[in-house]
Amino acid sequence: MNRYPEPTVGAIIVNPSNKILLCKSSKWHDKYVIPGGHIEKGEKMEDALKREVKEETGLDIFDIELISLQESIYSKTFREDRHFIFIDFLCRTNDSKVILNDEADEYFWASLDEITSLDLGGYTRQFFTEFNKKNSAYKKHIFYQYVGEI
Repeated sequence: MNRYPEPTVGAIIVNPSNKILLCKSSKWHDKYVIPGGHIEKGEKMEDALKREVKEETGLDIFDIELISLQESIYSKTFREDRHFIFIDFLCRTNDSKVILNDEADEYFWASLDEITSLDLGGYTRQFFTEFNKKNSAYKKHIFYQYVGEI
C-alpha cells in the first residue's frame, strides 16, 4: 500500500460529435471510467493528462480545462486500498478512432444524456451526476467532492 495520496489526472474527452469517451477497465471491476492515470514526478498535470490519454486511447487532446477535484480514500470500487486525488480536465479531440492499450478492454462514445445509464465505476457516476446538474453544454464549472465509500 502506498503511504501517501496518489495524484492522478482524468480526461473528460469530447469528440467532434459532442460525445464523451468512456473506457471499461478491470481496475475498476469492469465498469466504465474516464481515461487517465498517475502524474509522474516532475511532470506537469496537463502534460501527464496528454501522455496518459495518448497511451491509453491513441487520441490527441486540446482545449484542456480543469473541471473537478475529487478524493477517494480506500474505496471498494477500486481493486486495491488506495488514496487517490483525482484531478479531472474537460478537453476536446478531433478524432473518434480510439486505439486502446492494455489498461482498458473496450470503449464507448456516450452522449451526456446516456452516461449515467451506463455501468460506471469508481467516482465516475458521482462526477457525471454533478456535472449534469451544473452543465448543459460542457461549460466549465469546477467542483470538489469527497467520494469515500461507494
